[in-house]
Amino acid sequence: MIAGRYLRSRRKETFISVIAGFSFTGIMLGVATLIIVMAVMNGFRAELLGKILGINGHMLVQPIDSPLTDYEAVATRLEDVPEVISAIPFVEGQGLVSGPSGNLGGLVRGVSETDLRRIPLVSGNVRLGSFDDFDAGAGVAIGTRMAEQLGVTLGDNITLISPRGNITPMGMTPRIKGYPVTAIFEIGMSEYDATFVFMPLSEAQGFFNMDERVTGVEVYVTDPDRVGIMRAAMEDAIDRPAIVSDWRQRNVTFFSALEVERNVMFIILFLIVLVAALNIISGLIMLVKDKGRDIAILRTMGASRGAIMRVFLITGASIGCVGTLAGFVLGLVVCLNIESIRQFVSWLTSTQLFDPTLYFLSKLPAKIDNGETVTVLVMALVLSLLATIYPAWRAARLDPVEALRYE
Repeated sequence: MIAGRYLRSRRKETFISVIAGFSFTGIMLGVATLIIVMAVMNGFRAELLGKILGINGHMLVQPIDSPLTDYEAVATRLEDVPEVISAIPFVEGQGLVSGPSGNLGGLVRGVSETDLRRIPLVSGNVRLGSFDDFDAGAGVAIGTRMAEQLGVTLGDNITLISPRGNITPMGMTPRIKGYPVTAIFEIGMSEYDATFVFMPLSEAQGFFNMDERVTGVEVYVTDPDRVGIMRAAMEDAIDRPAIVSDWRQRNVTFFSALEVERNVMFIILFLIVLVAALNIISGLIMLVKDKGRDIAILRTMGASRGAIMRVFLITGASIGCVGTLAGFVLGLVVCLNIESIRQFVSWLTSTQLFDPTLYFLSKLPAKIDNGETVTVLVMALVLSLLATIYPAWRAARLDPVEALRYE
């Protein structure tokens, strides 16, 4: 009751309540900011991981010593390994993609129609056209951003130029060939939507002079984090000289940089909560000085040091607990509506806040991690409780005689 009365503002004590209000606001904003930023960082990692692995596979098998001509048998054996979803042979090469509006460097990947349908990130995001009779036709599938930059749409022709063409007495000549666009997909990662060109496997083998060979076999598994455990079984299943690399080896620099950035952001934002906790200390110390006469009267009426200490512990803890709860609710609401908020702010300021060409993704992602959120809440509550100990201890140590000497 006493703690509640101290928190409520009266005309003479407005300044104390204002400080309590600032402390509450600081805790709320600190907790909300931590939850929002950590959720966005987690969302970035999950989205990028899903899109990078969704199109590049979890493990890559590449031949050594001899060409990979027995790729169908290798893929069949790999798919018999437990936890393997699919094994997809592919031909890959770089080339120049030319259209009416310009030229782009492209990554041409040849896969069969059956295997292309087993890549949900591509087959599930077709915006125009389809993959019907993909193997029988001589068409290609490109991303939406490539289509925009080349100025083509469904049914238009693009020209592919490969530096490795026919060998003539004058040397190797580039290979130039036109292909109709039979499908346009949108993965949602700007880098991939502007780079990848899918064509039938047999056509890619001919275009890149691969004959009956393939570049490698991509393997998709149920749990990407278990690729290290599965490596031995997969190497036994391949049963031929080959190099096996997983997604962690191929993307180690990128994901390490994301993890470092995430940890640094957590430390920086933790300081916001710490500053808010220090505001609680300053506010309570001023409250103790202002309530010195009240404390002295309570002590002379028989209140123990522990009772006085509990009054101020409850006062400070109330600010911290309510501020933490409000911050959690605010952070949750923002995370659940982060994309709508981004679009509204972009419309309000007439600027593009989240440029897909810079951030790879076309939408602002947010993924709330339950364990991480609980850690933030516990940390804020502990800091708030620790911040109340010293002012409460000072209040309990106050000598009633000294406090009332000049009253």
